[in-house]
Parts: sequence; C-alpha cells; structure tokens
Amino acid sequence: MPKRRSVNFEEAIKELEDLVERMEQGELSLEESLKAFERGIELTRQCQSALDAAEQRVEILTRKDGVLEPEPLRPDGHE
Repeated sequence: MPKRRSVNFEEAIKELEDLVERMEQGELSLEESLKAFERGIELTRQCQSALDAAEQRVEILTRKDGVLEPEPLRPDGHE
C-alpha cells in the first residue's frame, strides 16, 4: 500500500473528524471501514508526533539558565 502524504496538524484533525463521522454513519463496507481505520491510525500518529514536537519547543523556550521553569496558567487565561 503506498504511503499517503503527510498533512499539517489542522488538516489531519479535520480528516480524522471526517473519518469518524463516516464510520459512525455505519454505511461503509467492511473493507472501507478497515481502510478508514488504518488511515485514522496514521493520522493519529502524525498528530501525536506534531504535539510531541510542539511540547519540546515549548520546553526549550521556557528554559531559564538550562532549567525548565514552567509557569502555571491562571484560570482566567491571563498571565
């Protein structure tokens, strides 16, 4: 099976939402459902990878003198 192109995070989320909707409708054949599930797993892995990379970048940006100093978010969303 040829590998599909990677999509950006937002495109992957949208495609996942569309896949879930199609599968929930229950009108896909078994083969179509399996293909949709396989694509969903692929997209989920891409999204997780993007989130992991973003988390690493945030950690790097919040380091002070080589020590990670996370700052808690206030409930009102302001710093």
